[in-house]
Formats: sequence, C-alpha cells, structure tokens
Amino acid sequence: MSILSRFRRKAPVLPTGPSDLEILSEFGRRRAAHPNPLCRYGQLGFAQSDEDGITLEILRRLGIARGTFLELGVGDGSENNTLVLLAKGWTGVWVGGETLCFPPSSSPRLRFTRAWITRENVWELAGRPGETSPGPDVLSIDLDGNDLHILDELLVRGVRPELVIAEYNARFPAGVEFCVEYAAERTWAGDDHFGASLHSFCLLLGRHGYRLVCCNAATGANAFFVREEHADRFPEVPAEEALIHAEPFYHLPARKGHPASLKTLLRMIA
Repeated sequence: MSILSRFRRKAPVLPTGPSDLEILSEFGRRRAAHPNPLCRYGQLGFAQSDEDGITLEILRRLGIARGTFLELGVGDGSENNTLVLLAKGWTGVWVGGETLCFPPSSSPRLRFTRAWITRENVWELAGRPGETSPGPDVLSIDLDGNDLHILDELLVRGVRPELVIAEYNARFPAGVEFCVEYAAERTWAGDDHFGASLHSFCLLLGRHGYRLVCCNAATGANAFFVREEHADRFPEVPAEEALIHAEPFYHLPARKGHPASLKTLLRMIA
C-alpha cells in the first residue's frame, strides 16, 4: 500500500457551540482587540491556530531566514509549530509519542524520534543540543503536562534558542504562579490540570535571560519568548505581562481551508 493511500485525515472535532465562521471571526476580533500589537501578525497556517504568522514575524526581526529547530510534542506531523519552518527550508528535530503520518525518511532535513518525553530523557532524545552540535534556533514545546519541568531541564543543560514557543495554561491570569507537579508518566485528562501558567514560564525563562513578547491572541495557547538582548527589536510590545497574556479560547474550526493532503506535506518537507 502506498504512502498516499495510507494517509487518512483525522476526523475533526466539531465545535459544540459556535460555527466555523463564528470561530474564525472571533479569531480576528481577538487579534484586533488585543493590547499587544505583535498579535496582529497571527496567521492561520500549519500550526493549530494563528501561531505561524507570529513565529515568522519574530524570526524576521531576529534576522534568521533559515535555521534549526527542536519541537517536543508534534502530533502526527500534519499540524504543529515547526511545519512552516520545514516548508521554508529549515532543518530540525521532532520528538513525540505519536506515529507520524509520513515516513520521517521522506525528509533529509528532519530527524524524528518516537518516544515518551520525560525530564530524565529529553536531552538525549533531542540529540544533546549544545554539546554535540549548536543548540536549535527555535524550541517549541507542547506536551500537555510536564512542559515547564522539561523546559527547565533543557535550560539548565545550557540550551539557548533564539525563540522559545511554549504552550501555557491560560486559565490562570497574568501574575498567577501555577505548575503541575512533575510525574514522568503524566497524561492529560482533558481538563484544566495541565502545564503551567504564563507567569510561571515568565519566571523560569526570565532567570535564563528571556523576555515574553507575545501570546497568540486567537486561542491563548502559546507564548513566545526571545532573548533579552533582542528586546529592542520589539519596541511596540508592552512591558506588562498582563498586556501580553491572552485569555483561553479553545474552540477550533473543523476546517481552516481545503482538506490537508499528504502530497502537500511531502512537497513541503522534501
């Protein structure tokens, strides 16, 4: 059976309340109304909502046209935060617990390891970044649980990406410190007991010389941090965490455009 015939688009989770058009309209309203102007760059692409546009604008300001990435928690490879970078010719590493919807060998620029990620094994799984090779330019982490603990392990190991993208628990307003206790086998129950608050990420990354510059306004799911020395490239970003925090809006449209095709994906990563 061919790769293409094995590919099946996952059945969408239909919204229980608003329609797709209402959700997309709300995405636009949230971006326009958010006090952080950097949110306006949000754009639907290959990430879950509007993260791609923010990522690309930050990298443009940092002057990184093509680099390397490390993404922890990548789903089946058809939707995540670094697919857009693969499409732009970047190289990198994916680590996650799911089987990809395409053979990793399809791309000479991507190394994938299927494994359950823990604080104890993440550095090895990631290829010992910073020791055997330069650390990644972009680090994205979305593990629905131990995110802050695992990010801490990488930072302690000396990993210093130019951009960190981290899923945060937006249930907690700015200034509130919260993090689930570490458990190597932690899984998400689908409730609000997951991850860490934005403030907890700010405290951790602040100790390592990073500054919060954006949260994606559409869903309030991902936060973006850059090294403090690049702060002058984001003059419009408010200094206050409360003006960058985005409240949760976890409705997603069943479709953002035409159905996904494995042909498109394989073309992007070739």
